[in-house]
Amino acid sequence: MAASLALSAAVAPPPAGAQVAAAPLSPAADAAPDAPFALDTIVATLRKRFHIAYADALTIAHAVQIESDRNGLAPALLLAIIAVESSFDRHAVSAAGARGLMQVLPAAHRDLVAHVKDLSDPATNVRIGAAIFRGYLDDADGDVETALVRYNGGTKRYAQRVVLRVQQFDAQLRRPAIAVADESPATSPTSTP
Repeated sequence: MAASLALSAAVAPPPAGAQVAAAPLSPAADAAPDAPFALDTIVATLRKRFHIAYADALTIAHAVQIESDRNGLAPALLLAIIAVESSFDRHAVSAAGARGLMQVLPAAHRDLVAHVKDLSDPATNVRIGAAIFRGYLDDADGDVETALVRYNGGTKRYAQRVVLRVQQFDAQLRRPAIAVADESPATSPTSTP
């Protein structure tokens, strides 16, 4: 029950009139003052938890924020899908041929993928992956678990792994960016007797 409540907060209808698959990327899209998480908090989380270089973390965080806003999906949900699908390896290729951060399968989404090599670009991959997931979510009448199973072509176990990651990202992203960046096992707060 708690997992479904957490996931219901992770999705919302896409903005009215949004053209999910064909909308151009806009640098101003992440500048909304009501963005749920600051870009620097996402960057700090990616750097600390996944050891991603600053420039790459910034690129991924920017793409996640834009597509989160465009598709009505929580950043924590997109980050969780990426973590489970590719562990943030933009060059990841599965045995089935799925590519990039969100493991987009070009053969299954020819209408969205112009060039397979473009799927190693974080902005392109997250745009396409988020649009695919949003479509599955709409087809499933908002049932996140069903949409996740369809996205992966897998099982409920996959959906459970993503749900766990959503909860972890949500908790991590709610911390101030400085705490995320500065915290390490050696400097984590400890209780004193």
